[in-house]
Parts: sequence; C-alpha cells; structure tokens
Amino acid sequence: MARKKLNSKIPSFDELIIPTVKALIKLGGSGTVDEINTNVYEIAHISEEILLIPHDENGTRSEVDYRLAWSRTYLKKFGLLENSSRRIWALLDSDIDIAKLNHSEIVKKVREQDRLIEPEIKENESKEIEEVTNEVDDTEQWKEKLLNILYKISPAAFERLAQRILRESGFSQVEVTGKVGDGGIDGKGIVRVSGLLSFHVIFQCKRYQGSVSPSQIRDFRGAMQGRADKGLVITTGKFTREAIKEATRDGAPPIDLIDGELLCDKLKELKLGVDTKFVEEVIVTSEWFEKL
Repeated sequence: MARKKLNSKIPSFDELIIPTVKALIKLGGSGTVDEINTNVYEIAHISEEILLIPHDENGTRSEVDYRLAWSRTYLKKFGLLENSSRRIWALLDSDIDIAKLNHSEIVKKVREQDRLIEPEIKENESKEIEEVTNEVDDTEQWKEKLLNILYKISPAAFERLAQRILRESGFSQVEVTGKVGDGGIDGKGIVRVSGLLSFHVIFQCKRYQGSVSPSQIRDFRGAMQGRADKGLVITTGKFTREAIKEATRDGAPPIDLIDGELLCDKLKELKLGVDTKFVEEVIVTSEWFEKL
C-alpha cells in the first residue's frame, strides 16, 4: 500500500477550506478550534515540519493555524459555518455535499460580496483581520507573557509549580522526586476519583520552548512501568502530533499531556499567579435626565 504524500509546503488558506469542512463533518458537525485543526492536519496530510513553522517571531501560533483561522472566516462569511461565544465552530447545514464545494468559488463569492458594499469594504477587511487576530490574541497575549516568565524560572521552581497544580487539582501525597538517572520522573502523587478509586500517577516536567517528541514519551513510559497506573507530562512547550499518538497508543500505559497553552489555562483556573479583573463600565444615559 502506497504511503500518502505529506505536504512539503504550507497550504494556502483557500486550500484548507475544504479540509476544514471535512474535519467538522468528521467531528459530528461542531468542534473547538484545536479539534478542527488537529483533524485538518490529518486530512490535508500536513507534515510535522510544516506545523512547526511559526506565524510570527513570538512563535505563539503556527502559520498553518493562522491560515486555518482565515479558512473558517471565509466559510462563515459564505454561510456554511457559525461560531459561538464559547469558541465552538459548527456547520450550519448537516447535509453538506463535499463534492459540490469548490474552494475557489467560495473565495470568489465572499470577495464579490465585499465588493458589493464598497463603502464598508475597508471596515469589513479590518474587522476580518481583527476577528482572525483576536481568535488568539485575546487569550494568548497573557499566555505569551506567562510562558515567558515560566521559561525563566529554575527547573526546581517549575517542578514545585507542577506539584502545587496537582495538589490544587485534588491530588494527594504529591512529591517531587526528580533524581539523575531516574528515567525523567520528576514526581509522583495519588488522584482519587469520586472518593472510591485511586490511581498512582508519576509526572515529568519539561520547561522549554521546543516540542516533546514521541521518543521522549516512550522513554517516560518505560520509566513508569510497574511504578504507577498513569503518567503525566507537563511542558511549557508543545507535543508533536506523533508524541500525542504515542501517549494514547492502544495497549500501552496511558500518559496524559499538558502543553504550554493548557498549562496557562490551568494556572488561570486555579488562580495561581494569574488574576482576572473585570473593569466596571459607567454609562450616563442623557435621555433619563431629559425626562425629568
């Protein structure tokens, strides 16, 4: 059986339009951005090398993900997708015939729609750019700042942070045990489910900006066998697609993964070094005074 050829170049946003629709169909009609993107990577056969190309110098978003955001925007303007305030994207028609869709026609129609409202075209363009940018900027500007702080703390401090996160998340007997030659195991703990079942978990901390490879997951699994029920890898970086597959490989002890983005979300949820402030907006209603 011939192997499927992987993309050796970054697909354009219009080339990703049909794979985006296919991904949503595969997901049952709706999904988060991460779920959609992950499925598009598979459908479009995008290589790991291409997925690691950043959109900008900050490296908080890949070029592929940036282009996928534009694909979703065009599909929304075309009338095939909608998105909720909870960042869930969904097909507006569950009976879409993929064979009848043409990405070039979708792009052409959307651009023609914009030209029909010439006075608003610049405003619409800026709104589109803002929508695509805000899809991550609102959530990732603070994440970028937080990750930059985490990159600078010592390995020991990062291990203590992991220990605190697990304790705050309901783990008990959490210990940092990192030793040279211990197979990369940095700590252990016990998590109890519904007060009945308990699982022994060992964890590994990787404080760097790179990506965790499948070989690192395999090495960690080898170290945990016979010592715990589950494994957990926490990193400020990312996990390659193959590493994610390796972590959930059938017949192998399961390993849960927390990447930099999820780590930031967890710190925010637990209010560990991250505070959320709501700004009060004062509105003066002149009409009220006119009725006195």
